[in-house]
Amino acid sequence: MDVYDIVLKRRSVRRFKQKSIPMDTLKKLVNAARVAPSAANLQPLKYIIVKKKELVKEVFTTLKWAAYIAPKGNPPEGQRPVAYIVVLVDTKIGKKGYEIDVGTAVENIVLVAWNEGIGSCLIGSIDKQRLRNLLHIPGHLKIALVIALGLPDEYPVMEEMTDTIKYWRDESGVHHVPKRRLEDILYVDGF
Repeated sequence: MDVYDIVLKRRSVRRFKQKSIPMDTLKKLVNAARVAPSAANLQPLKYIIVKKKELVKEVFTTLKWAAYIAPKGNPPEGQRPVAYIVVLVDTKIGKKGYEIDVGTAVENIVLVAWNEGIGSCLIGSIDKQRLRNLLHIPGHLKIALVIALGLPDEYPVMEEMTDTIKYWRDESGVHHVPKRRLEDILYVDGF
């Protein structure tokens, strides 16, 4: 699939088939993150792959999902993620400017995942202390983001934004995501 098509079709997935993702594929996603641009080439990011079923269930309890449509937006039992990638910042390497590194690395992960047939959802609303304890994360590693992963069991639809940025689920359970129009955000040769 063409990269541009992947960018246009990929949406956050919150319903997953309960089929395992091979470790080689998960490592491929982290490798795609590893080669992303990094400010001053410091490369302060580290990653934890969570794949063991019992641990995946525990990680789920540390996350908050789809605030605009909670609790309806939460993945129900039987459609929850089958793996996670926890994105960490090693503060011994970089204490500032890492936010852009996180963005570029995570975008690589979600685009490669979609190309591999894997849905993803970026989650920033995390009980970080519980997750830290659960995964035995040392204090110098800052939890930046959690990426939920699994084979999609839904295909959200992108809508042209009209009067709200809030996403929603329709009567059939289809997730709709409004996006601003190109002509509302693009300026050429100045504002």
